[in-house]
Formats: sequence, structure tokens, C-alpha cells
Amino acid sequence: MARFPKPAEGSWTQHYPQLGTKPVSYEDSISPEFFELEREAIFKRAWLHVGRVEQIPKTGNFFTKEIAVARTSIIIVRGDDGEIRAFHNTCRHRGNRLVWNDLPQAEVSGTTRQFSCKYHGWRYGLDGACVFAQQEGEFFDLDKADYGLVSVHCETFAGFIFVNLSREPTQSLRDYLGPMILGIEGYPFDKMTDHYTFQVEVGANWKVFSDAFMEFYHAPIVHGGQHMPPIAAQVRKDGYEAPYYQLDGPHGVVTTAGSVHRVWEMPREMVKPADIVTHSGLFGPWDKSDLGELPKGITPGGTEPWGLSSFQFFPNFAILIWEAGWYNTHQFWPTSYNTLKFEGIVCSLPAKNASERVGREMAAVAFKEYSLQDANTLEATQLGLEARVADFWPLNDQEVLVRNFHQSVGDWVDEYQRERMKG
Repeated sequence: MARFPKPAEGSWTQHYPQLGTKPVSYEDSISPEFFELEREAIFKRAWLHVGRVEQIPKTGNFFTKEIAVARTSIIIVRGDDGEIRAFHNTCRHRGNRLVWNDLPQAEVSGTTRQFSCKYHGWRYGLDGACVFAQQEGEFFDLDKADYGLVSVHCETFAGFIFVNLSREPTQSLRDYLGPMILGIEGYPFDKMTDHYTFQVEVGANWKVFSDAFMEFYHAPIVHGGQHMPPIAAQVRKDGYEAPYYQLDGPHGVVTTAGSVHRVWEMPREMVKPADIVTHSGLFGPWDKSDLGELPKGITPGGTEPWGLSSFQFFPNFAILIWEAGWYNTHQFWPTSYNTLKFEGIVCSLPAKNASERVGREMAAVAFKEYSLQDANTLEATQLGLEARVADFWPLNDQEVLVRNFHQSVGDWVDEYQRERMKG
């Protein structure tokens, strides 16, 4: 079994010799042509996270998900047999978007016995079968059994729902995720039903935005203002280095010790007044939730003290598990070669009283503030890259997940192009 080094033992990047250490090109983030290849090579082939099982707990519960990068919308529904299924959100008669309310491109959710098209009234069961065609006798030898909704491969992991848009995935979801990601399966995600959600449109390539959540090298600079002046000055002077990085195929994890953010252990003059009042902040509520025994996979490398593990699911999803007993997710949905929709969700145990509710609200606000700081900075990054003043850019040892991410994107695109040339 591979042994992963401690920082004092040398370079993380050199521990993965297939990555190399040379400067990298960011052409993949500024090329409209490359983005068109990503649509086919990655987003129509990889397993994509689309939601949680708690969104559809009962028969007939459904929600839709817009996947603009793949030019489709899907319906995720729980059937009469309790199974979760996914279908393209397209009527089989004339192609109308099947499920929508006021705006066809807006995501919706609800409960139904059947899906009915707003155009000509065709209806479909929860299993996708066509059960009614308006004026069926007007058609020529129509067999409704041939016109059910087009299904989408759908599997779950730890309550997270994933879909795969290819006709036949080359791997099951579990094989695709691999042992590193599977190591967090026993975490009590299902108990953390308090959710705070926000979305923001960002003027940056989806990979440029994803990069920021794969390293903490930027934190003392971009997020320095979130600390009291003495801590901010110290961190800015000394910098910050995460204690553990690991790769597993295209996926990755980076952990932090969290020592700088353990504000509940610091003198009060070193802590922001708002954190003191709410007993909460970026690293979550100060009163740690009792979650029982947790899987060892959430703290790879045995970091002590442990503060956070950020698991990166290729291509566009991340789960951040925090020592204080909560988690949040990031999702990066491309909308063009230089724009994306960022979705963030903060998840915790239900609050038992008003004090806990305030603490959870504070953690969500802090998370949102940090994310918006990144969004603003990365729009500036996109503008700088598109100036094309250089062809290659250096990455340091703390950016090993970034290096692996861009190499993985390139590998998927190369493989797609080879297959296309073979016909």
C-alpha cells in the first residue's frame, strides 16, 4: 500500500511522479473550443452529483436538475417501488420540456402521480412509461410502450444522488469514486437535514473556480480580513501549508489542521466579537455535535489536530467535512467557457434551540462570505488568463490537487478525441 509522506519528508507533488513539476498551461480554461470538447468528453461521460435522497423521501416526490453544460434537463423521482430514477426532462411527442412551472429553464420540485406535458397533454408514469397520448387514434400504429421517457443512469452513494448521461457508463458509481472517496461512506450525512443553500453566477471558467477549493495557499491573502488583526498579520507573514494531500485517480483530498481557526481555544481579544456572541464562525459552531464513532476515512493522514477535510469529486463536486460536526458541499456547473453557476450548501444537525439556530446561521453566513471572496478574486483571474500574456504558469507543492485536476481534464479530453478518430 502506498505510503503518503509527512510535509517534512519532501514534496507532495513529487510523490506522484506522473504529474511532473513543470509550469502548466491554462489554455483549457480560456479556449471556447476546448470547452466544447469538455461537454462531450467529461460532462456526458462522468458521474455527476445532482442532489440528496432526502429531497425525495416519498413516492412521487421529484425534482428537476438543469445541466446546461450537457444541454439537458433531468427529472429525478422516487417511484412506486421506492426506487430513485432519473429521466431526461423531454416529452417523447414533440420534444417539449416536460416538467416546469413558469420558466422552462427554472428548476422545480414537488409531488405527482404522473408527469403531464403542457403542450399536447401526453402523460408518463413514475417509471417513465408513456401512459396516455392525447387523441391516440390520430397517430399511425402508435405503441405507447415505444415512447417512454429516456432514462438516465442513476446511482447513490452515502445518500448523494449521481447520474451519468452516457448511453452505457464504463464504470459503476462506486468503481468510479474509488477507495479514497468510499472511505467517507459511514459519515452521518443523512442526519444533517438543516440546509442553507445559495447560488451565484461567476465570470470564470469552472476549473478556475474549482482550483481555489483544492488548496489553502491563497487563504492568508484572500481571506485575511476574516481574522482579527494580530492573527491576520501572523498568517500573512508566515503563510499557510495544509498538512495532508492525497490523490486517487482524478479525485483528491486536502486536509487542514484548523489550528488557526480554533478560536474557541484563543484569548477573547483574538476573536471577532460576532463569533464570541454567536459561538460560531467559519469552522462552525463552537459546541461540537456528538456524531458518535465516525469513519476513519474522513481524516486521511491522521492529521492532529484536525479541522477540515475537503474531498474533491471529479469533475465538479466537493464535500467539506468539518471537525465541529457539520459539512458543506460545493458544485461548479459550467454555463460557458468563461462563466459558471456555483452552488453551495451548508448542512448540519437540526438545531435544538434558538442559540443553536443562531450558531448555524452564523456558520452559513461565514461560508457564504468566504465563497464570495473567492468568486470576486477568480473573476479577476479569468480576466488575467484571457489576456494571454504567458503560455505557462508555475504551481507550487500545495497546488498538487490543482495540477492533477487539470491533467485529468486533459486526459479525459484526449481519450474522447482518440475514440472519435477511431470512429
